[in-house]
Amino acid sequence: MFHIKPRIIVLKAIPKLQKSISTTQTCQSNHKLSSFLEAAKMPEKQLRKLVFPFEDLERHLSSKVNTSNFQLFQPRYEDIKMAEMFFTPSKKQKIDYFTSAVRMDHAPLITQSEVCFIGRSNVGKSTLIKALFSLVPETEVRVSKTPGHTKKMNFFTVGKAFTLVDMPGYGYKAPKDFVDMVETYLETRHNLKRTFLLVDGSVGLQHADRIAIDMCEEFGLPYVLVITKIDKAKQGELLRHILEIQEVMQNHTVGCFPQPFLVSSLHYSGVYLLRCFIAHVTGNLKLGPS
Repeated sequence: MFHIKPRIIVLKAIPKLQKSISTTQTCQSNHKLSSFLEAAKMPEKQLRKLVFPFEDLERHLSSKVNTSNFQLFQPRYEDIKMAEMFFTPSKKQKIDYFTSAVRMDHAPLITQSEVCFIGRSNVGKSTLIKALFSLVPETEVRVSKTPGHTKKMNFFTVGKAFTLVDMPGYGYKAPKDFVDMVETYLETRHNLKRTFLLVDGSVGLQHADRIAIDMCEEFGLPYVLVITKIDKAKQGELLRHILEIQEVMQNHTVGCFPQPFLVSSLHYSGVYLLRCFIAHVTGNLKLGPS
């Protein structure tokens, strides 16, 4: 288990810390943001906040805070447009729920690249997957208000490009056979290219999350931390959670990608960037020159 030394998080004075992060669209029109092509019609400043949500938070940090790792993956808009093609169905590319499994001997034998999403119950995992697949509204991604709804490994195929796996949540109401199911998958799935470990931005890193990080480190997995629900946290609170997570990533991990990804499934903040990263790490998208 990680032992994090107490430290002072350096923040600039933030007026009205209680104010939640602003959004660019109302909830009623969020469906229009499913596509980056539609979002690109926004004014540039609003678009940047939507695509790269950390940039809007960065100005509130002290200049003493090193933010270079938050900007390692900075694709061009053209790359993001190309990535969206893999999340858009066509005659040649079917995107759909494929199957579920409760044990590895029930898991489908798939050779194409695979990514999996794992996180604490109620972290917003299935909701984020639904946002990623929002260009395919008929795709069945079950989202429930009740924590621990996902009890199986759910496989979604994205044409011949890659497979995405929605794993059961750990912690509260986790399946009894969670360890056997998930650890066996992570340890033996040879086509697994990246594990996306979700952390709730409104509550920060929890004990169960650190155990999950330990598990990924133990198996030597390449993984990414995704900070969800950034629209639910107060701004100062979110910044403290982000910096705490970043400290863990820098000083206590080896296999973790140095940049955390910030997302709001409700407002699509960070969703286009995450799509682009998935397309890239699965070998489907080569980034153009910056």
